[in-house]
Amino acid sequence: MSLKTQVESGIKDAMRAKDQDTLRALRAIKSLILLEETKGGATGELTADDELKLLTKAAKQRRESADIYKTQNRPDLLEKEEAELAIIEQFLPKQLTEDEVKAKLQDIIARVGASSPADMGKVMGVATKELAGQADGRVVSTLVKSLLA
Repeated sequence: MSLKTQVESGIKDAMRAKDQDTLRALRAIKSLILLEETKGGATGELTADDELKLLTKAAKQRRESADIYKTQNRPDLLEKEEAELAIIEQFLPKQLTEDEVKAKLQDIIARVGASSPADMGKVMGVATKELAGQADGRVVSTLVKSLLA
């Protein structure tokens, strides 16, 4: 079942249940999907990779907004962002723990043959493709730096 179909089904369920937080998050995802499908040069259908990128971007936006609201002491807005983030994360692959990411990065470093911080670009290129949607880019970058230091 495609992401678009899952989201549309979720919207109907949220409307029936009168769940405004879920409805708002699902409508935001549907909006992103429609924008991506209709942008110039698009084929009208999204690949699984495109869907993953969309969801990752949406989750990242919610996390950044939540951080801002937390620092500005706005619990009302923070609560909305966290609720939307939880719903978006339901459609993302399971997030890896820091230990799991570290183990995968050590494997990637061994495969690429990286030995110094100068090789970080090579490692990050492979890591971002293999860990897409499973780990936050900042966490991956920090761990690569520490492993290559």
